[in-house]
Amino acid sequence: MTGESKSGPAGALRRPGQGRPVGEELRSLAVAAVVEEGMSVSAAARRFGLTRDSVGRWLTRFRERGHVRRERMGGSASRIEPHRERILRILEARPRLSMYGLRDALAAEGLSFHATTVQNFLKRHGMDRERRLARLRRKRWTGR
Repeated sequence: MTGESKSGPAGALRRPGQGRPVGEELRSLAVAAVVEEGMSVSAAARRFGLTRDSVGRWLTRFRERGHVRRERMGGSASRIEPHRERILRILEARPRLSMYGLRDALAAEGLSFHATTVQNFLKRHGMDRERRLARLRRKRWTGR
């Protein structure tokens, strides 16, 4: 036996799942192997259990920007954000409203959002139902 297994050379790191971010330290090691040791992109990818495309992308980023840090992942600004004041007005009038109730109230005003969009908005702004209900209970007990 040569010390190799089906998953790659002995001691090599396993490939991360598709779409999963690789840490900056491992990125730096792979890029340094190419830049400082003169290793090919393919050889560096094999050594660290990475894909050739990923190492090549990080090498390009390093040469263009001087770092291998991850770019921000994720989508764009939420479509619901511009309607924050309207949402606050609805919740002020009906503080016990559930996420689905809020979604339906917005739909009645001509705004259509998926329930998850509404839920994420409420969580992002600290207005999820549990917090709102706790605030109501405190108000009732303290009179404020």
